[in-house]
Amino acid sequence: MRIGLIGLGRIGAFHAGTLVGIPAIESLVVTDIVPEKTKQIVDRHHAEGVEGVDSLEALVASGVDGVIIAAGTDAHPELVLACVDAGLPTLCEKPVAQTGAAGAELLRRLEGSTVPVQIGFQRRYDAAIAAARAAVVSGELGWINTIRSTTLDPEPPPPEYVAVSGGMFRDCGVHDFDVIRWVTGQEVVEVYATGSNRGADFFRRYDDVDTSAAILTFADGALGIVSNTRYNARGYDVRLEVHGSRDSVAAGVDDGWPIRATEPGVAFPAGPPHRFFMDRFLPAFRAEFETFLEVVAGNRPSPCTVADGLEADWIAEACARSVTEHRPVRIAEVRIA
Repeated sequence: MRIGLIGLGRIGAFHAGTLVGIPAIESLVVTDIVPEKTKQIVDRHHAEGVEGVDSLEALVASGVDGVIIAAGTDAHPELVLACVDAGLPTLCEKPVAQTGAAGAELLRRLEGSTVPVQIGFQRRYDAAIAAARAAVVSGELGWINTIRSTTLDPEPPPPEYVAVSGGMFRDCGVHDFDVIRWVTGQEVVEVYATGSNRGADFFRRYDDVDTSAAILTFADGALGIVSNTRYNARGYDVRLEVHGSRDSVAAGVDDGWPIRATEPGVAFPAGPPHRFFMDRFLPAFRAEFETFLEVVAGNRPSPCTVADGLEADWIAEACARSVTEHRPVRIAEVRIA
């Protein structure tokens, strides 16, 4: 297949390296609004069949079979619509949009379209997280009382990224919100969230926080606990715990778990710690892209639609409002029908 890649920042450049290693992708066409970024990726991967173009229009006209969008959050709706209008199956990185309203408008404009759109939540393709979901679905855990999801970044993103990211809950916590919905099969009905700023001043400048916590109440009464920070110096800590009436399971508790045990004589985790998403989720990203190629080929529907992604966005929006108003917020308060 011939695949297009839009956006060549940190995540886009990483995706390019992953995509060129997938045998089914014969050629990769890349573009970014900053020409130098396009040149850097082409120079790095030219021997692997990577071509650069100078615009979205040129990428669409280059004969690609499908497109992956890794541009900034603020550009997602416009880019998705352009690719869908061109009849190209599209995988767009999370979140759907900067706001729930913008995401809802995108969903409305996609009504009636038969062109598949997949939202990029790669944790659904992590083997351990998928096994945790299977344990829930099979009933072996009993009824679920608590699910905990953690995303602790080792260092903050640059200010220009934060400016258009949509904030901590929509940029970082949205991964946790999606995965706990997917694992439990339940919808969140209410959140209570808080956040703080003890790091760089630019978070405050953009009305964002650098550390947050949220308690989520599910429709069946189960509780979710989500913890996020931009300052976890030991490494990239992503874990999922599911506690049920019969058993409990955890994903992300391996030798790369970036934590130091203080129990005498305990050598676990042996390390080295996971440093960032590049090493923690490389197999998951590859599996996600391979699934997308099946979508492009018409062999399966999108496994994570815009509607799915928007559900996680509503949780993020409710959390942001909860922080601002210092109160529990029902999802129904922020949802736009």
